[in-house]
Amino acid sequence: MIDTQPPKIKLTGITKSFGDNRVLQGVDLEVAPGESLVLIGTSGSGKSLLLKCILGLQTPDTGNVVVDGEETIGYSGDERMHFIDRFGVLFQYSGLFDSLPVWENIAFKRLQKGQLSRKEARDKASETVRNVGLSPDVVDLQPHELSGGMQKRVGIARAIFAEPEILFLDEPTAGLDPIMTNVIGQLITSCVERLGATAVSITSDMTGARQISDRIAMLHDGRIIWSGEKSDAEESGNPYVDQLIHSRAHGPIEMRLP
Repeated sequence: MIDTQPPKIKLTGITKSFGDNRVLQGVDLEVAPGESLVLIGTSGSGKSLLLKCILGLQTPDTGNVVVDGEETIGYSGDERMHFIDRFGVLFQYSGLFDSLPVWENIAFKRLQKGQLSRKEARDKASETVRNVGLSPDVVDLQPHELSGGMQKRVGIARAIFAEPEILFLDEPTAGLDPIMTNVIGQLITSCVERLGATAVSITSDMTGARQISDRIAMLHDGRIIWSGEKSDAEESGNPYVDQLIHSRAHGPIEMRLP
């Protein structure tokens, strides 16, 4: 049966430059409802910038960002706040506030909006850390008391706290050892399935990419140059994809040494 559902996210002709630096040069991309898409590309290719354009943290120079059939560029005020509330974000290296205990980090956005009392927020944070495989007593610790893997789990807990429709995960396995990379990958997969969320992850870790994705897309020279099922990535026929997923030093992607 052909899936006729419209895309959850549809990007058309997205461009973004900073002076003479043309980072995004016409990105076209669709993400289906409930799909887990992993965006790959070399460092500096514009992956994080593209997510910021979707969120409205950066305004594209040209192009369209359509979510659930509605153009979102230009949202402001309450309309923009409601839009942002639909997203959960895992920042690179977790992005926890050093001065706040774990439970306040997890519930930060809803506390700031006055949507929960402090007791309600702590109770819900305790429940959420269980969902990411941590003991409830972790909520009273400070971020510096956590290992890298625990910090990553707390970052995921913050991202899923409000049960968002869409998850953005920026380098979710960065800095982790291979075993913890596998644990975090399994955790992300289970959280996405439990929420029924649409997920977009960006990563340079191909082991993690294969684990958490339904589909993979590659951003290079400001455009999507290949996208397909993760099972097709090994035999993509695209030399850029082939070089990246096999971590080859030699190929069409030239990495210049300083």
